Amino acid sequence: MTDAATDSTIAELVKAFASARPEQLQAEFENLAGAVWREGVLTELALPAAPVLVDVLDQVTEDHQGRLVVLLGLLAEAEYPELGPVNHAVRAGLDQYLALVARESNTQAFTLALLYLLSHFPADRERILGAVAGIGLGPEEQTRLERALASLDLAKPDLGRVWPAPSIWALNASEQDFDQSWINDLSTEQITTNWENDTKTVFGFSGAKAYWSVLNGDPVQVAQNPPSRSDSDEDIDSSTSGLFGAHVEAFRCANCSGALEIRDEVVRCPECATSYPVAGGVLDLTAGIAETISTGNDEDTADLLQKLAEMPTMGLYYESVLRPAYLQIAGSNWGGAVTPSDEDAYIATHIDPVDGPVLDLAAGAGRWTTVVSDTVGPDRLLALDMGLPMLSVLRSRLPEVPAVQGSALDLPFADSSFGAVNMWNALQAFPDDAETAILEVGRVLRPGGTFTCMTFLFGQDPIYRHFQKSHFFPSRPAGHLLFELEDIKAWLDRAGMRIVELSGPETFVFFTAERI
Repeated sequence: MTDAATDSTIAELVKAFASARPEQLQAEFENLAGAVWREGVLTELALPAAPVLVDVLDQVTEDHQGRLVVLLGLLAEAEYPELGPVNHAVRAGLDQYLALVARESNTQAFTLALLYLLSHFPADRERILGAVAGIGLGPEEQTRLERALASLDLAKPDLGRVWPAPSIWALNASEQDFDQSWINDLSTEQITTNWENDTKTVFGFSGAKAYWSVLNGDPVQVAQNPPSRSDSDEDIDSSTSGLFGAHVEAFRCANCSGALEIRDEVVRCPECATSYPVAGGVLDLTAGIAETISTGNDEDTADLLQKLAEMPTMGLYYESVLRPAYLQIAGSNWGGAVTPSDEDAYIATHIDPVDGPVLDLAAGAGRWTTVVSDTVGPDRLLALDMGLPMLSVLRSRLPEVPAVQGSALDLPFADSSFGAVNMWNALQAFPDDAETAILEVGRVLRPGGTFTCMTFLFGQDPIYRHFQKSHFFPSRPAGHLLFELEDIKAWLDRAGMRIVELSGPETFVFFTAERI
């Protein structure tokens, strides 16, 4: 394309966007954005378009400005971490952006869009932070901006704990020591990769919040229903046989898949002479202890299990902070389309067990285990999760519900052993292995039993989808913790299940499947 043709194309796109009426605005914006940016990659029009977009910013309404500011942020971000000519061209408008951010008439949505854009200019950190000092940012917005503008110090890298905002992570001394211990084991390359992924996560959360707000209005804070707790456990049989005895026929050995037994309060596999430790009402069915190992080692393992079970900090953080924030970006839940009460009601209405125990799979800290327990009764229920701190919180909340530490990808249970399985807000925890998890659910479900599940889909809007894909966990360096609906349907079919209900607003998906 010649320079003249390029200039003409850009001028036409910008004119159509700038003059668009409200009913045409989003369509014209998508045409403009798609011409310069596609799935995080700049097109050949990006560099010549950048100064034109900066110049037109002061000539359009705030509805137009919000979209335009988000687009400028996307253009600047596309060259992260090696800042290039497009980032430089966008940065040339910094004086305008800082003047706009100080404008008293700004809506919250427009301010969020400006913060997302400003977060891409670390060379101007002090100037940007000085400009926003007087606009009254809350601690989360302030610390997200500060982190996005920070530079990596290899001598003292500050990794992790950035999402949903650095301000929510109040670490005690032992947690700080834990963080430092894993950081010390990283190579320089690993430190750099983690730092960059942290930064992308901050961009993703800030950008998703800003973009949704520009299109829909100010975000809301969804009230969290406090989960119920047991008032007393005086009448609960917390012995190993009391907690797990009723369901022992469902258990299988993690080593040889043999049936387990409970004898003298010890859970063991008679086929391969492996015993499984129990501490605090949590049965560890991950690996077991060969009975040829000395009793001293057995006691050490059980002691370690008990100590780990007494560190529930992550379980509490997950429930009170991390989960609601994840629903915002993954489910597009900035407007409160889904509340905890909606989730409770779905589980209570759709879980429909046939004969046999009920499994709350990937139960986490037990918030929705409570709902399952209230619906089917604690005497029918088992909770399973891989995270011991989560199960510790669950057990303190629901001492009458036996908890199992085990993998959702290799369930330590017999075929057709459960009357129902619930898996709420967890399938995305292992996106690369989601089909395996669903196949395992199909294996352990009895015919006619139900599988209730909530997870998240990629958005259809390419910009929002980009922000979803920018979310990284340390255990998932490739990001991408969401799904396509057609994939989920195919996995359920291969697992011998048919969908009997499918719903969900925004990018949530709620479904109930029945084992055929």
